[in-house]
Amino acid sequence: MRADRKKVEPLCKTARGQIEAVLKMIEEDRYCMDIITQLSAAEALLRKARAEVLKGHLNGCVRDAIECEDASLRAEKLDEIIALLDKKL
Repeated sequence: MRADRKKVEPLCKTARGQIEAVLKMIEEDRYCMDIITQLSAAEALLRKARAEVLKGHLNGCVRDAIECEDASLRAEKLDEIIALLDKKL
């Protein structure tokens, strides 16, 4: 992974903690809006983590492929990005 691990890892760990809290809230039959709020917070953290990983990929793997001589590797990396965009980040 080319992303900054010091940025991505804490985001994912915090999201994991929020998901665990959501599961506990569900077990306790807590108020729906409180659960939704916690789910939204976890989603926001995961979006930030995804953005960091994507930046690392673009600045590392994709940049390396663009600068190399292998046209098939360049095409492969661009196809990966296109497929990712098709999934509607």
